[in-house]
Amino acid sequence: MKQRALGNQGLTVAEIGLGCMGMSEFYGNSDEASNIEVIHRAIDLGAIHLDTADMYGPFRNEELVGKAITGRRSEVIIATKFGNVRGQSGEFLGVRGDPEYVRKSCEASLARLNIETIDLYYQHRVDTKVPIEETVGAMAQLVQEGKVRYLGLSEASAATIRKAHKVHPITALQSEYSLWTRDPEDAILDTITELCIGFVAYSPLGRGFLTGRFKDVSDLSENDGRKRHPRFQEDNFNRNLGLVEHVKTLAKSKGVTPAQIALSWVLAQNPNIVTIPGTRSIARLEENIAAGEVTLTQQDLIEIDSLFPRGVTAGDRYPDMSTVNR
Repeated sequence: MKQRALGNQGLTVAEIGLGCMGMSEFYGNSDEASNIEVIHRAIDLGAIHLDTADMYGPFRNEELVGKAITGRRSEVIIATKFGNVRGQSGEFLGVRGDPEYVRKSCEASLARLNIETIDLYYQHRVDTKVPIEETVGAMAQLVQEGKVRYLGLSEASAATIRKAHKVHPITALQSEYSLWTRDPEDAILDTITELCIGFVAYSPLGRGFLTGRFKDVSDLSENDGRKRHPRFQEDNFNRNLGLVEHVKTLAKSKGVTPAQIALSWVLAQNPNIVTIPGTRSIARLEENIAAGEVTLTQQDLIEIDSLFPRGVTAGDRYPDMSTVNR
């Protein structure tokens, strides 16, 4: 597995890691034992950058990752997040970034993960009621205490990133980025390049849409959370299918899969970008990791850009966009 530096603070991760969210929630039923097998296979193949968050499950995903890395802690980079508050029954209770909550969340995550130090700790969403300087100040204290190694933000605006970076170096920004979500190209990528901050692209496969395996909305199970997303609503879904056909055609011409084209495209955009595609399948995991060996020529990139230009995707990426890019 090829490695890339995230920022200039010393953190190096696999260019293709593993997003673990869907193992515990949002994408239908799941099996813990098989998920642990997927995580173990990811580590064996060098996809050692494991991404989770306290809200996934809620709370169960960190416990799952903690079980999976037992005896293998030294082999992995563990990234987790705080800020999206949820109750024990799964209810969403808002966003918090006050210093008391930062510390409480970190202690809870360390316990669930059964580790002494979190490698990369993100604020999952920005709390507009608390100055970012206060939140990052509390996170910086965790670094000083050895409970966290590096700091990150998720779905933060360029202005927020700049304010945070003045308090303590931000190592990584995590935001959605893919062929069908190119919002970071507006200002974020230039900002992080200027500040020497790495970029972690989540949902690089468009929540699975860019793999080409969906043919109809009915392909999603009844308890699949994607059914609530605008891009998976029937009219938008059908329009977006036409875009994926372009990716499938290019993939066929190169003897690779649509997923590998989508991942390779993201990695080609900037040497400071890494990806964390999620999967619960060892076969899909191996397919994703093999994308690191796919090379897109400049002509390929031009062709993709013409077929899948910015803004062409039908529908917003979330049902409620009020908590992103703040």
